[in-house]
Amino acid sequence: MQDFSRYAVGIDIGTTTVRCVVGHLDATTGTPTIVGMGEVPNTGMRKGTIVNLNGPAQAIDDALGEAERMSGYQVDAASMSINGAHILSTTTDGMIAVGAADHVVSDEDVARLTEVATVGKVPANREILDVVPHSYRLDGQDNIKDPLGMSGTRLEINANVISALVPNVSALHSALDLAKVHANSVTPSVVASARAVLNEQQLENGVAVIDFGGATTGIAIFEEGDLQFAGVIPVGGNNITNDLAIGLKTDPEIAELVKLTHASAKPLTGSDTVTVEHDKETIEFARSDVDEIVEARLEELFESIGAELKKAGRHAKLPSGVVLTGGGAKLKGIVDYAKESLNLAVRLGSAKGYGGVAEHLDEPQYAAAVGLMLIDAEGSHATNRQSGNTKSAASQAGGALKRLFARLKP
Repeated sequence: MQDFSRYAVGIDIGTTTVRCVVGHLDATTGTPTIVGMGEVPNTGMRKGTIVNLNGPAQAIDDALGEAERMSGYQVDAASMSINGAHILSTTTDGMIAVGAADHVVSDEDVARLTEVATVGKVPANREILDVVPHSYRLDGQDNIKDPLGMSGTRLEINANVISALVPNVSALHSALDLAKVHANSVTPSVVASARAVLNEQQLENGVAVIDFGGATTGIAIFEEGDLQFAGVIPVGGNNITNDLAIGLKTDPEIAELVKLTHASAKPLTGSDTVTVEHDKETIEFARSDVDEIVEARLEELFESIGAELKKAGRHAKLPSGVVLTGGGAKLKGIVDYAKESLNLAVRLGSAKGYGGVAEHLDEPQYAAAVGLMLIDAEGSHATNRQSGNTKSAASQAGGALKRLFARLKP
């Protein structure tokens, strides 16, 4: 391997699993090829937030170690995910005077406007992950996407501010410090998943990504090319497992087997019983009991999803429908169930077309890790990194969402 190569790394820190993806970037086009991946169970997190630093730190280190051995790179910086119901999407605006009539709008003017639009608009105990400009207004001219280089005296902005609770962000960075890895950027998992599975037309028309994780369900809504709303519901696939364990009066390990092999969002025809093998023992349950438990939990979850879509003003109003990602999206019949529940077109999302060594990367649970790798590749930190035992220059976290779809190809 050459001494210097360009590569990008994404680490999806989930409540139950940490996944890492390493992509080698073509020297000419910057197109990534997957050259390493790692996946390990995670502990020490509850509903997307860290409650014990040692568990996530060890999982991050182990997942990164697997990806490093496969890729041949030693990684000390990556783009990371953050999750949890504390993630907040706030619509805001602001206005500044930029000077005389012939004043040309500069980067400094835009930065000052962004500060005006955020100071006092987001609670003090929250850290801003990014500001997503929806549109600018310059001297009465509306719907400007980029005011740089234009002349005017009064500049206004409408934007979406994505923020997270400071203690939760600090805990994430503390876990990363223990794992000796630096965060190039921090992005909500569902937004990272969207980066991997959406195309330009969907972003323009209007689309929602629903990321079914182990303990959370993330929702991100895009329209006119911009992120319009992001939120996280503290319910995920583990809740179905726990409900099955209680309802079937069995161990969670057996309930997980039942979920993976027999649970369905839409009742299946066939035998009245389901069986699983555990510790050389065959265990039998009534199919009707399994269906009833799964349906009750999904009904509650999709009511919450519908409420989030209504809050964003997009309920049943997204031309490109819904794209499902995350491990929970593998539940049998979930696409048809979501269509009926949300009154929208629904499909499974997967990260495709990146080639490389991993055979399962096109499955929905890897969407966030691949999306984070793409964000890492597109960031200002995607400079030459040296293969082997080296350290790369630290880059400033944040700003990923601004560049999120800048280089997106349909």
